Amino acid sequence: MATNKKDFYEVLGIAKGATDADIKSAYRRLARTHHPDIDKSEGAADKFKEISEAYQVLSDPQKKQTYDQFGHAAFGAGAGGAGGNPFAGGNPFGGAGGFRSYSYSTSGGNPNAEFDFSGFEDPFSLFEQIFGGMAGGQGFRQRPIYQMELTFDEAVKGVEKAIELERPEGQTPRRERLNIKVPAGVDNGTKMRFGEVDIVFRVKRHPEFMREGSDVFSELTLAIPQLVLGDTLDIKTVEGTVKLRVPAGTEPGSLIRIKNKGISLLRGTGKGDHYVRVKLHVPKTVTGEEKKLYEQLNTLRTKKKGWF
Repeated sequence: MATNKKDFYEVLGIAKGATDADIKSAYRRLARTHHPDIDKSEGAADKFKEISEAYQVLSDPQKKQTYDQFGHAAFGAGAGGAGGNPFAGGNPFGGAGGFRSYSYSTSGGNPNAEFDFSGFEDPFSLFEQIFGGMAGGQGFRQRPIYQMELTFDEAVKGVEKAIELERPEGQTPRRERLNIKVPAGVDNGTKMRFGEVDIVFRVKRHPEFMREGSDVFSELTLAIPQLVLGDTLDIKTVEGTVKLRVPAGTEPGSLIRIKNKGISLLRGTGKGDHYVRVKLHVPKTVTGEEKKLYEQLNTLRTKKKGWF
């Protein structure tokens, strides 16, 4: 159970205000000591898994913020695990607004069955730095691992990029250029094999969209009349602008789903969905005429429970 887990900061032996450099340094030190290929004591594998899980969360700014606010509960049952839904409850934008019947499920996947390494620096890349690429070191990957940075749109739509490999040939290393065709749908932390190398993707955030698996989330701020009466608006998605109908009586905090307007599934066919979270705009100032109208409306509503 998540509630029985040790505090991640305690696991790494660092303070809650530790910097990214402190977190990485602590992880390297502990990984060097407790990796099962080095530490043959009983329970070393469990200890190493605990260290890796703590680093996975604390090294990712978004997951770290969620952990600092909600603790292990944010990554427990129903939250998709440490590499799944970082918002614990299906609301990627926070807030306490109760959702209506616009429910959804994530469609992500963990390509690393033993340890979930999605969303942070590849641990095997760290091991190569920690142990200096130990010659003949058993248990360490010999395949070269590269990190490739992508924009949000490049990850969503796919892109072709080139990397340079350095291959040893006698005393003189030979540099080789390799074209990588990145498929549509890769995510931050996705690891894929291309020929003789592994690529770990780092995806930049989008200013308007939040992604979870193949689903995309955005926010829409509406005025009181639009929520009460309903409206039809243009909404940006990863596939372009679409029309969205906001039903009359929509409550603030509701999620409205636009089917099949999310991101292509990396494994398999189909697409995720786009979800629009509705927010209410309350004007800080109103004109004299607007004030009179609100007062008239308030008078009409005195015998009812409220605005919504």
